[in-house]
Amino acid sequence: MTVTTAGPVDEGVLDVVVVGAGVVGTAIARELARYRLRTAVVEASGDVGDGTSKANTAILHTGFDAVPGSLEAGLVRDGSRRLAAYAREAGIPLEPVGALLLAWDEEQLAALPGLADKAKRNAYGEARVIGAGELRSREPHLGPGALGALAVPGESIVCPWTTTLAYATQAVRSGAALHLNCRVTAVRSADGVHVVDTVRGPLRTRYLVNAAGLRADEVDRMLGLETFTVTPRRGQLIVFDTFARGLVRHILLPVPTALGKGVLVSPTVYGNVLLGPTAEDLDDKTATGTTAEGLAQLREKGRRIVPELLDEEVTAVYAGLRAATGREDYRIDGRPDRRYVTVGGIRSTGLTASLAIASHVRELLADAGLALGAPGELAPVRMPNIGEASPRPYRDARLIAADPEYGTIVCHCERVTRGEIRDALAGDIPPATLDGLRRRTRARGGRCQGFSCGAAVRELFGAGR
Repeated sequence: MTVTTAGPVDEGVLDVVVVGAGVVGTAIARELARYRLRTAVVEASGDVGDGTSKANTAILHTGFDAVPGSLEAGLVRDGSRRLAAYAREAGIPLEPVGALLLAWDEEQLAALPGLADKAKRNAYGEARVIGAGELRSREPHLGPGALGALAVPGESIVCPWTTTLAYATQAVRSGAALHLNCRVTAVRSADGVHVVDTVRGPLRTRYLVNAAGLRADEVDRMLGLETFTVTPRRGQLIVFDTFARGLVRHILLPVPTALGKGVLVSPTVYGNVLLGPTAEDLDDKTATGTTAEGLAQLREKGRRIVPELLDEEVTAVYAGLRAATGREDYRIDGRPDRRYVTVGGIRSTGLTASLAIASHVRELLADAGLALGAPGELAPVRMPNIGEASPRPYRDARLIAADPEYGTIVCHCERVTRGEIRDALAGDIPPATLDGLRRRTRARGGRCQGFSCGAAVRELFGAGR
């Protein structure tokens, strides 16, 4: 097991280096860890899932509204089944709440049968149009004026933080190396080997996978390729307190536009409610701040969808950047002559499709000549539960009797115990920051945002590092 955050990274000649430890990069590493390969993942940040993967809408999609026949459509359909099964196996919080695609005017209502037909062309036959009466009975707190909806019962909510950490943990336990704080600065090719220069020294590898997210176009250019340009698309979101959870029973979606799926209202596996995201094309790949204008726009749209939601307390606001490339499909390309695979343009469905993308990339590497051999068993992984659908440690009398630390609550807003914080700090991939600890435990993520528990959490964090 190798996880490094400092020091030189030269390991001789590797079989595969994966650039990027987001949900897709870690899924690829996990897939390759099945084989007798020397695989390493390099990540510029100090944690896994610290970019686009940490700030999405956390929906497990069916792919009902993907472009029929596209690569994305097939991978989302396959990935949805894979991730649902993996979540049960690995203990990732997941709730099948279903979705409602809302029609607010006659034009949107007229579009619903076409969207249902599109779902069938995407091999999803459970979507059906419902009228205003049934819609109101399903969502009694919905704002006035909704004329009907497309019901999509297969849509679910999932924990994106635990998913990425599970992939990375299983990859590392199965033999892959993870190098954090390891930004790639250049890529050279010499004598049939890629030399990946990083801020911590060079790595030499026979095959290279570019899963660098917002920086995928830049890594491509390091190899002299001008395939696409990533435009960061900012999505701002508002998180409402857990008291708002009773207002929303389904994922409430708008009729999609060319910029994406639009502003939604959705429950989360943590018990609160999301409103967002915006869709703003920017030039700055680091612009993850929220704006007064963006949040005002969300509140205006939210007031129409679920008016009572705006009376609830806001727990947090945040923004994430998606990798837009000007094409409604993924940019996954294998280059056998270069022993190189680009995994770019992974849109908001990347979480859902991640395991299927990993399998597809493994096939592209094999087509490029990578000798895989017979797959082996991955080391088992069972993640700590941070979702509300299953009992949390503070409610487990048997667990507390065996270890009283699970009965000592530190973060009262989110009911996080000393035992959970201790376990996270002693994990295979421990958090490097308090935000990383929050993504593993929910500590400091509730209505007081650490005002009450912050000092105690910081003390435990410092003592456990």
